[in-house]
Amino acid sequence: MKKSLLCLVGSVLLLCSCGKRVETYSSSIPNVQQKVDEFISVKLTADLSHLSENDKKMIPILFEIGKIMDDLYWKQAWGDKDALFSAINDEALKQYVHINYGPWERLNDNKSFIQGIGAKPAGANFYPADMKKEEFNTLEDELKNDLYTIVQREEETGALKVLPYHEVYKAELTKVSELLKKAAGLSDDAGFKDYLLKRSEALLTGDYYASDLAWMSMKSNAIDFVVGPIETYEDALFGAKAAFESFILIKDKEWSDKLAHFASLLPTLQASLPVEDKYKLEVPGSDSDLGAYEVIFYGGDCNAGSKTIAINLPNDPRVHIEKGSRKLQLKNSMKAKFDKILIPISQLLIDDEQQKNVTFDAFFENTMFHEVAHGLGIKNTLNGSGTVREVLKETASAIEEGKADILGLYMVDMLTGMNELGDDQVLMDNYVTFMAGLFRSIRFGASSSHGKANMIRFNYFKEKQAFTKNEETGKYKVDFEKMRQAMIDLSNEILIIQGEGDYAKAKSMIKEKGFIQSELQADLDRIEKAGIPRDIVFKQGLEYLEL
Repeated sequence: MKKSLLCLVGSVLLLCSCGKRVETYSSSIPNVQQKVDEFISVKLTADLSHLSENDKKMIPILFEIGKIMDDLYWKQAWGDKDALFSAINDEALKQYVHINYGPWERLNDNKSFIQGIGAKPAGANFYPADMKKEEFNTLEDELKNDLYTIVQREEETGALKVLPYHEVYKAELTKVSELLKKAAGLSDDAGFKDYLLKRSEALLTGDYYASDLAWMSMKSNAIDFVVGPIETYEDALFGAKAAFESFILIKDKEWSDKLAHFASLLPTLQASLPVEDKYKLEVPGSDSDLGAYEVIFYGGDCNAGSKTIAINLPNDPRVHIEKGSRKLQLKNSMKAKFDKILIPISQLLIDDEQQKNVTFDAFFENTMFHEVAHGLGIKNTLNGSGTVREVLKETASAIEEGKADILGLYMVDMLTGMNELGDDQVLMDNYVTFMAGLFRSIRFGASSSHGKANMIRFNYFKEKQAFTKNEETGKYKVDFEKMRQAMIDLSNEILIIQGEGDYAKAKSMIKEKGFIQSELQADLDRIEKAGIPRDIVFKQGLEYLEL
């Protein structure tokens, strides 16, 4: 047994390094309160006055579901959270464990911050902690790579076995299914009602295709609800298992109407990608849509560590091809990060003359087109060896996030040329804001797919001289033309890696560029010393809403 811990689904055995049961845990870092203070608190609220009475009655039900999703994610990421918290007396340490959904710093390479607890298992609780990749590869079970299964050991033989989520978490998912039906009974919107009912069935069967299509078909709903096992970031071993999460969203109709036009341009954007035609033959569905929302609840995977400010779903490549995807911009969270984090960073690290180019509109557009870009490119490898996600394995998420980031900027460049966004001043705003955003996102560390993608891009830009640094002021200045060319070149490289399913090239790119160099680390240290928040945490609950 490893000296740190033995993670079990639904329970956790807490041991110190000598193998004895521990009564309490203590921090392994000198000032845990300082770590907690790196996250600035933001109240999640929204204007609900336009909602119907039935919609308002539905919200408490959605909160109840969201909390169950949060508890399920704890089981996937750690185990028995109550046992963990009961072994901690220090309130600041409890807060930091809560922020990280466990004893590992998600924004600091998943380093352990509790004495007696070692490295985070790469496979979280999706696989046995002692399982080797070779053992998994020899397992003969067609469901072993399924998004909605976990791998455990037989108690008597120790052999690996595969179990579906709807069996492992039967009690919780049955409760959620019942609550979704209850919420559907209150819905005034036919499309939203259909989605809730289909999702209630999906959670009990593990087949989410019909509910994903129903979610894509919603157009007039005032409330949106993302719920279920969705993203695969938590599985750092194979990137094959989906983690539970939930968002409760209120549509901002005015902003959503402004964004709707861009959805119709997706086929044109796909055809204009800077790569050979064979890498863009898949035509994204025309039913994609863009929308702006105020988020009133985060639960589970999306709430762990860095907080999501935009959503691009569903992830199923079949749905992308048939109907496209929906890109949801979480406007209140985005504005909080811009005001509290990005502006102070830009004042510290961006050239004085270019600080005027750091704008919320540009931040919004860069984030929005990042989500648009997830639906572009190719989902199935050209040689027929499988989907890009399957073939690139644990590198898939980092490469996909890198694609979305760089193609998002490419989309802005292209749409400006099409007179869809504004003039060259707007384009310059996007480039400089994109650069400032790198410093914000790189602070998420190498443990996240987003962090690796950001470091690859920063190091790539540095090699291509897309920016210069004034050694006297320590501030960066964007070279517009060189950054534009670097953007095109990197877009091309990533699209080819995905199209060819080049696992070796993906691993090489992450190894060679997915790290923080000493000069950049010094700049990140300056940000920390200046007391700029690392990210946001939420005050959320029914008490913050006027129902």
